[in-house]
Amino acid sequence: MPLVILAVGILILFFLIVKVKLNSFLALLLVAGIVGLAEGMPIDQLIPTIEKGLGGTLGGLAIVVSFGAMLGKLMAESGGAQRIATTLINAFGREKVKWAVCLTGFIVGIALFYEIGFVLLIPLVFTIAAEAKIPLLEIGIPMAAALSVTHGFLPPHPAPTAISIIYNADIGMTLLYGAIIAIPTAIVAGPLYCILTRDINPEIPKNLYNPKIFKDDEMPSFGISVFTALVPVILMAAAAISKLTMSADLPLRHILTFFGQPDIALTISVAIAIYTFGIGRGKSMEEIMKTVQDAVLAIAMILLIVGGGGALKQVLIDSGLGTYIGNLVAGSDLSPLLLAWLVAAVIRTACGSATVAALTAGGIAAPIAVATGAHPELMVLATGAGSLIFSPPNDPGFWLFKEFFGLTIKETVRTWCALETIIAVMGLIGVLVLNVFVG
Repeated sequence: MPLVILAVGILILFFLIVKVKLNSFLALLLVAGIVGLAEGMPIDQLIPTIEKGLGGTLGGLAIVVSFGAMLGKLMAESGGAQRIATTLINAFGREKVKWAVCLTGFIVGIALFYEIGFVLLIPLVFTIAAEAKIPLLEIGIPMAAALSVTHGFLPPHPAPTAISIIYNADIGMTLLYGAIIAIPTAIVAGPLYCILTRDINPEIPKNLYNPKIFKDDEMPSFGISVFTALVPVILMAAAAISKLTMSADLPLRHILTFFGQPDIALTISVAIAIYTFGIGRGKSMEEIMKTVQDAVLAIAMILLIVGGGGALKQVLIDSGLGTYIGNLVAGSDLSPLLLAWLVAAVIRTACGSATVAALTAGGIAAPIAVATGAHPELMVLATGAGSLIFSPPNDPGFWLFKEFFGLTIKETVRTWCALETIIAVMGLIGVLVLNVFVG
């Protein structure tokens, strides 16, 4: 019966988001309440449980997501992202320009949310395709694949960061393992897969965008742009490596661990970005703070949706459903990594949102991870990979890709949906291979 209640709750969640078009945050809170009461949770404990889950999730996430958005916005509006793109493209040349675009998407995607990165890079994709006389999708697919991979696998993006908290995983280790999986995945889903789509050659849409193209003297240097974008990654990776290679009593390990905490790493990177992308470019502090404010306003709803996922997770735990599921599958031969991937994939296909799929699957699979002793960082990556699969038409990313590239529904399925599925499957394979060595 508990599983039936959970299944009905997930169906209600799908119905509210897909059919009723209810905001995902409101739908998650409503379903959390319904599932909690149906599972027998006392009514006077329901609101405190929801508040506990929401607050516990956002408490470890608000700074990371907010500062990540600030860093991305500062980089975009200073011309830093354009500098990274143009420099790499000039270095790679026309023959290998798709590799340059893929690398650009990967670097830019570390600091930017998928939608922001896509809208930021799409004018450059159009420009490169037109000037180099290269099929549009040969540039567009590598860019989109790289952005999607970083969005699904690498902190400080909301979904991998949030489910790291749900699984009690080390975010630095998640970043390290995620990078190992993300690089080959982006290559296969981007520069290699686009070869199979050469028969689809849409024209560059006219009057679809009005990009700001920076002049050379308006942009920061390539070195400064890359360094600023990668500061949080460098700090978190250093902390993760120190835990693998240094004794626990070494002072250097404690120092690196402190600076590698996501909150501290992002705080440092934003402080650097305020200078390199702001003051150093002649901007006033008032202009810089306006950019920072706009960045936080843009991700406010994302934070609430993530918090709603945390509330549902807490209801599943406090109602005893999580323990029930964990005990049920503890003796199963099915790998908890595969189970987490499957649950996230099913939710993603039905509801569209990768973030909702990752958070909901994380809440369901968290007790399974504890009961089976599964590697928490790999559980994060398995869940993240499953949450990216297919990208159905109820995913805004589907329409973003379709409309900007002027594709039909069928062409969008062959390109966007296919590359998302490749990322999901490659991610699962990568997790299972890593599990052999670190699990």
